[in-house]
Amino acid sequence: MNRPLRGLRGRLLIAFVLVTAVATLTTGALTFREARVAVLQQSQDTIIKRLRAHVDGLAPGIAYPPTQSDLERVALEVAAAEPAQNWRVLATYRGLQATSRPQDTFAELSADMRSAVGSRRAAVFQRVRTDGRSSLVVGLPVTFGEPAERPASGVAVFLTVPQTGEQGYVDALVTAIGRAVVPALGLAVLLALLAARGVLRPVRELRRATRSIAEGHLDTRLAVNGSDELADLSHTFNETAAALEESVAELRRMEARARRFVADVSHELRTPLAAMSAVTDVLDEDAARLDPDTAMAVRLISGETVKLARLVNDLMEISRFDAGAAGLQLDDLDLAESLRRTLAARGWQDTVDTRLPGPGELRGRVDPRRLDVAVANLVGNALRHGACPVQLRLYAREMPDPADGTVWAVIEVTDSGPGIPADVLPHVFDRFYKSDTARTRSEGSGLGLSIAAENVRLHGGTVRAANRPEGGGAESGGAVFTVEIPLGKEEPEEMEEPEEKEQPGEKEVRET
Repeated sequence: MNRPLRGLRGRLLIAFVLVTAVATLTTGALTFREARVAVLQQSQDTIIKRLRAHVDGLAPGIAYPPTQSDLERVALEVAAAEPAQNWRVLATYRGLQATSRPQDTFAELSADMRSAVGSRRAAVFQRVRTDGRSSLVVGLPVTFGEPAERPASGVAVFLTVPQTGEQGYVDALVTAIGRAVVPALGLAVLLALLAARGVLRPVRELRRATRSIAEGHLDTRLAVNGSDELADLSHTFNETAAALEESVAELRRMEARARRFVADVSHELRTPLAAMSAVTDVLDEDAARLDPDTAMAVRLISGETVKLARLVNDLMEISRFDAGAAGLQLDDLDLAESLRRTLAARGWQDTVDTRLPGPGELRGRVDPRRLDVAVANLVGNALRHGACPVQLRLYAREMPDPADGTVWAVIEVTDSGPGIPADVLPHVFDRFYKSDTARTRSEGSGLGLSIAAENVRLHGGTVRAANRPEGGGAESGGAVFTVEIPLGKEEPEEMEEPEEKEQPGEKEVRET
């Protein structure tokens, strides 16, 4: 199952969205911070300037040390100076204090701020937030005369101003930034899709072209547009495809020449081999009347001629398989009887143990000549390289899926020899393969098992080699070659209609 976010399109989309989100949020945060500082700073400076102006105007009229009534007058007059701003004022002197509003506890004022105002001559401010509302608290020490002439008087005026308007500006700024993020993300998604489309189009074309080449269309090429990295990739792909096409064409030409050479050599050898076989047959008949050395030479030449003739015939057969000229001549056969004839034709009926079904029990449409060649090669290999007893077994097997209904004929050739070494098993059907590299001569041509495998494949079947696990050998209890050939689907039996009368001889024909 494909996961979209793991593809190139998904990764580009995520990358664009993340970059845009980070850039937008970072820009918005910096803008918000600067704008907030600017708004609050301007409001703060304005309030402190006005408070200082009002206090400096009232300072000459304050008696020193001030009384409770003096502090009350100062608090009321400073608050009345800015009625629209909703100022709350607190005037203090040592243990005395007065507020512009009765019973105002001035809870926003902290002890640290009181201490800071008492030890400084400059204004002190603090922003506090209570009950979800933001306020600016300003503390201003009152001095009489020039600051350089007289120390701090101990009289202080504290002011609390609600910053509702400023908070509204800040909230509006946050809302505006939030509204700007959504379109920016939408634009980032659109740009990501467009960029992904531009990047993925050549990638998809490259994938289709690669798949086309894998299917055997070596003339596939890509259109090269532009001069970017993707265009370089397309150009490199075209060069690689051209080189591959040329190499494959050359290999095919070499393979065709090699097949033609083998076929021509094999064909040209048949005529002189036929003449040599005729001469060796005559010499074999007269070998008994020749002296021992000459007779031995005659028999040696006769045996080698037979081997050479067998090799040439096998090469001719292999060349037909390679050229695709080998076909099937199907016939409806009793498979058990066909295997018996194969053994009898080679005189193996007394050497090979058989476990075959009865006459007519297992029939199928196969090529009798190719089945004979395949079975003869397997049995002959078991007799030459294995050990007796050699067993030939035939039985039917259905597919694991009962609904398929295909019946397979299974032929097993088993010997009692030492088995096949594990490193040789994958190569037993290779042409001219020898498990012992020091062995340069053998009785067979080295093509028998390959020809057997090709004949089985022509029938749509399979052949495999293995070792029997039982037995007392060092490696196995002998080798077993298994051939499986499909015989088709079983036809359902027709039910006899009770109203139809049986014709004479009909029952006998069906039983047969």
